[in-house]
Amino acid sequence: MTGSPPTLNLVGAGRVGRTLAALWQAAGVFRLGDVLTRSPLSAQAAVAALGAGRPVSEPAAMRPAEVWLLATPDGALADSAARLANAGLAPAVAWHCSGFSPAAALAPLQAAGWAAASAHPALSFADPAAAQAQFAGTACALEGDDPAVARAEQAFGAIGGRCFRLQAADKPLYHGAAVLVSNFPPVLAAAAAELWQGCGMPPELIAPLWQAFAKNVADNLLRLGPAAALTGPAARGDSAVVQAETAAMQARDPALAQAYAALSTLAARLAREGAALAPSDGAAPLSRART
Repeated sequence: MTGSPPTLNLVGAGRVGRTLAALWQAAGVFRLGDVLTRSPLSAQAAVAALGAGRPVSEPAAMRPAEVWLLATPDGALADSAARLANAGLAPAVAWHCSGFSPAAALAPLQAAGWAAASAHPALSFADPAAAQAQFAGTACALEGDDPAVARAEQAFGAIGGRCFRLQAADKPLYHGAAVLVSNFPPVLAAAAAELWQGCGMPPELIAPLWQAFAKNVADNLLRLGPAAALTGPAARGDSAVVQAETAAMQARDPALAQAYAALSTLAARLAREGAALAPSDGAAPLSRART
C-alpha cells in the first residue's frame, strides 16, 4: 500500500466513534483528521485517547476529509448534519452509526450534495477495548446512497465487518431485534433477583443463582439454538402455571406481569411451531432455517 490513507473526520467521539476510529487507524484504512464533540475538553480527550487527530470546537473550523463519521446519539443526528451543512463544507461521504435512524437522518447533508449512509455494527460497545477485540465477524447493516454504502462496505469490511444491505423501512425491526437479545437479558436478571429477594431468599444466594441461569442459558442457546434450548411451563404447555404466575406478578408489578404473559405466549409458539413470531411472508421457523 502506497501513499497516505484517506482522511476521516469524527463528529461525536463516544464509545462507538472511538472504537471505529481506533480500528480503522490500526488497519491503515483511514487517517484521523478533525474531531468535533459537544465540548472542547471531550474532543481533546478523544484525540489524546486515539493518539491522533485535531480537536476542534465548531464545524466551520473542520478541514476537508474524504469521509465523515457522525457518531452522535440518534436525537443529535439531524442537528449535527444541519450544522455541518450550514458551515458550507465541501461535500463528501457521511455515515452515521445508528441502528434505528435511516440515512435520511442526514438529509441536510444530502441536500448539500453529500452522499450519506447509515452503517450499524451489531455489537455491544459497552467496553471499547473489548469491542475492538471482538469486532471481527460483526454484522454491519448498511443503508443509504449507493456511493456512501459502497465506501462503507470497503471500510467496515477491512476491519472484519460482515456487511449487508438493509432497507430503511426495516430498521426499526432490525434494531428492535438487537435490543431484544442484547438489552433485555440484564433487565430480566434484575427482575428475577428482585423477586427472589422479595421471597426471602438469602442475599448471598441470589447473584450466584441468576449468574448460573444466565451462563447455562447462554451455553444451551449457543449449542442447541433457540427452539431446542427452550424450557419452562409455557414451552411445556402448562397454561395453569403461567396464569397463576402471571397473576402473582400482577400484584407485584403490572408491567412485569404483562412482560411475563407476552413472553410466555412467544415461548409457547416457539415450542409449538418452531418460531416465536407470527408467520410473515418469506419467514421460516428457526428450526427449519438453520444450516
